Amino acid sequence: MIVTTTPSVEGYQIASYKGIVVGEAILGANIIRDVFAGITDILGGRSGAYEEELAKARDVALKEMEDRAHAVGANAVVGVDLDYEVINNMLMVSASGTAVTLG
Repeated sequence: MIVTTTPSVEGYQIASYKGIVVGEAILGANIIRDVFAGITDILGGRSGAYEEELAKARDVALKEMEDRAHAVGANAVVGVDLDYEVINNMLMVSASGTAVTLG
């Protein structure tokens, strides 16, 4: 499945629009607390553990979005947007886009 942030895919025409598809992943408070606990030894640097958790959440959200697009008969998702939100000490990563069939 082609997944892109652009509104179209070069070399293809959009044959049909299937609708908006969304995927979400939530990191619970315990995961965030554990990750932050692991970065106490990093002063002013990047946290590899935290970045790993964010990457996992992003991958889950994108995979869920792709699965939903596939379920409606799409072979691509265009206009993909990734959002990161903190809700009640939990981190939510959401991926949304328009499921389409390319011709």
